[in-house]
Amino acid sequence: MADLLLRRVTEPRAGAEGQDDYDVIGDVSGGHGLVIGRIFRASLAPAATPWMWRLSYEERDDIGLERTREAAMQAFAKSWQGGRGS
Repeated sequence: MADLLLRRVTEPRAGAEGQDDYDVIGDVSGGHGLVIGRIFRASLAPAATPWMWRLSYEERDDIGLERTREAAMQAFAKSWQGGRGS
């Protein structure tokens, strides 16, 4: 997870509950971080898994629901690493 960083957005976007809305920044371009996805507390998600993650980079579009923000970050990282051949 060392090459991923969460950055809270300044204005919550559609589908997010309150201020729990983050861009995921990845080291994808020779040391330059780019937004590769999003993690947020989804307003319409099941109560048991309120945190949604979405990896959207190039041809990839992976998505999931988790119990906590930390679990969402781990699932995101696993998906990200799996698609990079690592």
